[in-house]
Amino acid sequence: MKPLLFLDSCCDFCAAEELRCLCVLVFLKDLAGMSAPQRNWKGIAIALLVILAVCSLITLSVILLTPVDTQPSSDTKLMVEDLFSTDFYVHDPEACWINGKTIQPQSHSLMRITSFMFFQDTFKATRYSISPDMKYVLFAYNVKQVCAAFCNNRCVLQLDPPEVLNSKLQHAAWGVQGQQLVYIFENNIYYQSDVRTNSLRLTSSGKEGVIYNGIADWLYEEEVLHTHVAHWWSPDGERLAFLVLNDSLVPNMALPTFTGSTYPKGKQYPYPKAGQPNPMVKLFVVNLYGPTHTLELTPPDELKLREHYVVMVKWISKTKTAVRWLNRAQNVSILTVCDSTTGACIKRHEETSEVWLSRQNQEPFFCRDGNRFFLTVPVKQGGRGDFQHVAMFTSQARADQNELRHLTSGNWEVTQILAYDENSQTGERAVLDQDSVFIRVFSVFISDTAPGGQQVNDRYSLDWDSVLVSSDNVIVARLDGRGSGFQGQKVLQEVHRRLGSVELQDQLAAVEYLLKLPYIDRTRIGVFGRGYGGYVALLLIKSTENVFKCAAAMSPVTDWSLYASAFSERYLGFPLQDDSRYQTLMLLHATADANVHFQHTAELIKNLVKVGANYTLQIYPDEGHFLSKSSQRHVASTLSSYFRSCLQEEVLPISEEEEEEEE
Repeated sequence: MKPLLFLDSCCDFCAAEELRCLCVLVFLKDLAGMSAPQRNWKGIAIALLVILAVCSLITLSVILLTPVDTQPSSDTKLMVEDLFSTDFYVHDPEACWINGKTIQPQSHSLMRITSFMFFQDTFKATRYSISPDMKYVLFAYNVKQVCAAFCNNRCVLQLDPPEVLNSKLQHAAWGVQGQQLVYIFENNIYYQSDVRTNSLRLTSSGKEGVIYNGIADWLYEEEVLHTHVAHWWSPDGERLAFLVLNDSLVPNMALPTFTGSTYPKGKQYPYPKAGQPNPMVKLFVVNLYGPTHTLELTPPDELKLREHYVVMVKWISKTKTAVRWLNRAQNVSILTVCDSTTGACIKRHEETSEVWLSRQNQEPFFCRDGNRFFLTVPVKQGGRGDFQHVAMFTSQARADQNELRHLTSGNWEVTQILAYDENSQTGERAVLDQDSVFIRVFSVFISDTAPGGQQVNDRYSLDWDSVLVSSDNVIVARLDGRGSGFQGQKVLQEVHRRLGSVELQDQLAAVEYLLKLPYIDRTRIGVFGRGYGGYVALLLIKSTENVFKCAAAMSPVTDWSLYASAFSERYLGFPLQDDSRYQTLMLLHATADANVHFQHTAELIKNLVKVGANYTLQIYPDEGHFLSKSSQRHVASTLSSYFRSCLQEEVLPISEEEEEEEE
């Protein structure tokens, strides 16, 4: 029985040893079966040599074929420096379609041509885009100032219309056919049918900070369209739809620049706060072939004389566009189909809500004849409330009436219709992106998302809190409570007119649950939030006593009357009140933050000083809402060090009596 015991103990070490252990076992069994008088020493010797040779070959094979373990050992700790190492980056090729058949990745293969000469100056390109006919490349260089078209024979064409002097290029992109180019200077749109032709100015009303043609102002870029591009090509490239935004009545916000000169400078830009005048919006289509002709697409009668937003524009044929109009209160949405040859718009779908409407940027998918289209709409699912699901709308005799058919259902949500295949052999198909909610339990409590957002997900992410988890025995917890997205309209809309109320209750309930766990030290709990999450984090420490040992808030919203109209008016929140129940509080804010102005933190600090509260302030001069790489590194180091110091276990001094007892 000893050979069996030896085999077990040998194979317990690692799988790679199993083959060698097997050889030993066979050898011992052969020896045990032989009787002394019948031993053939010559045969035994030959057998031993054969067995040794086989075992040697097997051992050698195991050694050669076993992959080298290059992974760090289990006790390797994540450091702040690792967060900015390429080892942990997601290498996204950022692929996009050039035309219907070719994909362009933003890889380094074409960026080998990174430097080129122009008027005896050398420029380094940072981005590129290939023309639809694959003959020219649009390179971006000196991104804040200049852009140029780059030819395949190394000639460089400057995008600089003669009527524009010393002005910054705001946008440049290829069209959908051939070598079409569209670019924007001084809030005006310029067009070239190919790279060799002269530029054609399509608009002339542009004025910096006042009139925006084809490009978004601050409100539309950040809160409405979520992109700076406010123009859309027809599929054949013969027409261009574009927004005209008039900010003449919108109050300006000043952003000072403290560094770089003896006297601080600054800039102003239109920023409508809650209740203040919004930009006026109009939608136009310009014909690019033949005599240029510009036509306005008229909003529906219900919104003509009321303040409204244009939240979605999509071409559904060569001459027709789908447009979604939203009233300022954001509880009435109208989808129209507009004829670009007449300017007339026909209502195809209307949606209303007693609270607010979400997902208004989603694009409908139309069939070729335009009689059917697909959207995600709220559908009631029993007691769980409404969930976003796919519906098919089919036109009836009247254009503004549709037959509705629901295609999906359940206590889950369709986040997006990705594609629609009208040519499928087995019938029409829609490709969906279904939301899935993953719950994870990871002592810092993080609140870092606005209403409709999601913190608990399966996305790969590393941040400063990952360092604490890896190196400092800290548990990080995130929660998607009421007001979060992708769990149905009932959960989402619980925060209407109650910002800072129900989501605060859910966050506190989660903290109370964590405190009951045996491995949680209730004397060492911290909280962190950014933006809206900073608002919630401040409310958490304001509404509790002796629960959080320390807190940090980055760019916190502290007064909803100071924030953007489109966001604040959607939820109707309330400002923070004076209170002195702050423990150890760290505030971080960039002075040139155009989203959440430093004014929010300044107002909060004024109140903190008034009540004698303790706080620490970390500012980032002349940085915006999205920090530079060096400042990101500094934030990560600051926050990890701050919470490490705050949450470390206190070591009580040993009394003289205890020292004598030990001796």
